[in-house]
Amino acid sequence: MHIVLATHNAHKVAEFQGIVARVRPDLEVVSYDGPEPIEDGTTFAENALIKARTAAAHTGLPALADDSGICVDVLGGSPGVFSAYWAGHAKDDHANLALLLDQLSDIRDPHRGAHYNSTIALVTPAGAEHTVEGIWPGRLATAARGAGGFGYDPIFIPAEQDGRAPDGPERTVAQLTAEEKNAVSHRARAFVALQPLLAAL
Repeated sequence: MHIVLATHNAHKVAEFQGIVARVRPDLEVVSYDGPEPIEDGTTFAENALIKARTAAAHTGLPALADDSGICVDVLGGSPGVFSAYWAGHAKDDHANLALLLDQLSDIRDPHRGAHYNSTIALVTPAGAEHTVEGIWPGRLATAARGAGGFGYDPIFIPAEQDGRAPDGPERTVAQLTAEEKNAVSHRARAFVALQPLLAAL
């Protein structure tokens, strides 16, 4: 069975393929090469639905779309839906991360709580629409560490594991293996919630 992922982000396609392979090996996630809609929603769910509707209409396949971002407690949940554009419309991961670190430069560790949010929309060519949400709690490091992942991964320390190697420091998501990340990430959690809906396709 094929389902299209409504994104032009190659990192996100690879991550979704890894997640899906763990739980639904019969489901093949295919990349999307159609038009990119204007994401003018004010919530993750609104933007995910905008993208999934466009992909389903363009391809004639069931479509998944993820809208995700990092939400920082002391910033009132920002960058949130503006995570990809935090430093401007260039969608520059390095600039976004550097700006966020600078904004939090005087914030001490106990107050650096944050979470990743992933909202996945499923839209079928027949017009059925669903959204599910995955939350990955944690906190932000004071400096970037690690070469893996993308986006804000080099400064996000997950809460559900202490992040410590037997004789090493806490690890950011960018220091985890792809397999470790895909097992517990916000997208993995959202995908678990999506399973009953996919089973009905």
